[in-house]
Amino acid sequence: MTTSPLTAEYGGATYAPVEPGGDVWVLNLGPQHPATHTTLRHVLELRGERVLSCTVHIGYLHSGFEKLGEHLNYNQYVVVTDRMNYVSPMANNIAWHHACETLFGLELTPRCKVIRTIIAELARIQDHLLCVGCAGLDLGGFTAFMYPFNARETINDLFEEICGARFTTSYTRVGGLMQDITPQWPAKVKRFCTEVMPPAIGDLEKLLTRNRIFVERTKGIGYLSHDDAINWGWTGPLARASGVRRDLRKDEPYLCYADNWDGKGSSAVQFKVPISDGGDCYARYLIRLAEMRESVKIILQLADNIPDGPVDVLPESKQTLPNKGEVYFSIEGLIHHFEQIMTNRGHQPPIGEAYGANETANGELGFYLASDGGNTPYRVRCRPPSFINYQCFPELVVGHQISDVVAVLSGMNIIAAELDR
Repeated sequence: MTTSPLTAEYGGATYAPVEPGGDVWVLNLGPQHPATHTTLRHVLELRGERVLSCTVHIGYLHSGFEKLGEHLNYNQYVVVTDRMNYVSPMANNIAWHHACETLFGLELTPRCKVIRTIIAELARIQDHLLCVGCAGLDLGGFTAFMYPFNARETINDLFEEICGARFTTSYTRVGGLMQDITPQWPAKVKRFCTEVMPPAIGDLEKLLTRNRIFVERTKGIGYLSHDDAINWGWTGPLARASGVRRDLRKDEPYLCYADNWDGKGSSAVQFKVPISDGGDCYARYLIRLAEMRESVKIILQLADNIPDGPVDVLPESKQTLPNKGEVYFSIEGLIHHFEQIMTNRGHQPPIGEAYGANETANGELGFYLASDGGNTPYRVRCRPPSFINYQCFPELVVGHQISDVVAVLSGMNIIAAELDR
C-alpha cells in the first residue's frame, strides 16, 4: 500500500486525497506484458479494481533516432524510419523522403507518385489490420487476431516483390524509389483489393462488430471529446473517432491526393474520410474498418492507371542514386554513385529548413529538417503520431477498471519504437 495526493472521480463518487494507510494499491502493468505488446510500462494506482492514476514510462526501444538523422545522409536514414513503425514501415519511408524532397525542392515523376500512393494505402491497411486484430486479441478474441494475418501476409508478399524485404523495406529514395515495380505487380495488387480484402474486412465485422463481449468492453471506454482531442494534439483515426475533421490527404494534399498529380490536369483520387462522434474505443475500431475500405477504393483507382516513364527524377539533377545496373556496368554510373555515397558532392540541399508530413495509419507523421548545405541534415526532428497520441493515456484510463486499461491501449495502437526520442 502507498499514499497518493490524487483526487479522482468515477461512478459519481469523488475520492479525496488519500491519507497514509489508505487502501490504495500500486500495480505495474508491463513492461513486456502480453497486453502492452512491447516495452511500455504503466504504474497504476488502484482502489479495488478502479484506476486512480496512471504514470506511463515509454521504455527504451530504438532510442536516438532523431540524432541518427544528423549522422546519416538523406538516403541512408530511410533504414531508421523502418524501425520507427515496424507495423507499416513503407509509410515511414514515404514520409521521410517527402520531407527531404520538400527541402530539396524536387517534384516527383507521375509514375513515382502513383506507386508511392498505392504502397502508402497498402501500408495503412497493413497497420489497421494488425490494430483491429490486436484489439480482439487483448479482449479475448484470439480468432479475430489470426484472421487479419492472411491479408497482412499478402501485403508483405507484395512489398517483397518490389523491394526484396517483407519487414524493413527501405524502398524510397530522394526523388524516387529503390527500383521500379515488376510488370505483374499491379495485377497482383488489384487481385488483393478485389479478392482478399473484402472477405477479410467482412470476417472482422462478423467476429467483432456485434459481438456482445467486444462491444461491452469497448463502448463508452476511453472516451475523449472533440475539443479535448484537439487540445491533446490527436490526429489520425483517434481524432476522427472523436469528430475531428482533419486528414492531411484532404487538407494538405500530396502525391495522388492532390489535383494535377501527373502534370496533365488529372483530378485527385476520390475517397471519403470516415468521421464519428463516438469518441470511445468502439468508435476507433469502426473508423479503422471504414478507412480500410476507403484505402481499397484509392488503390483500385490507381492500379490500372500507373503512368509509364521513370520512377526517379532526371539523373541530370544528381539528386537521386543511379540505377544499380548503371553502377555495375558503366563508368558514369559508378562515378555518380561514388559522388553520392563517398563524397560530399552528393546530396547538397539549399541552406534552410523544411517540414513535411504525411497522413499515416496512426495520424500525422512529420519530419522537420534543418540544412546547412552539407551532405547530412544539420538537425532532424520527428513528429511521430504515437508519441503525441499517447500523452493523454493517463487521462483516458482514470476511473476505469484494470481490464479497461488494456482495451484503451489496444484501441490507441501505440507503436513503442516511435516513443523514445
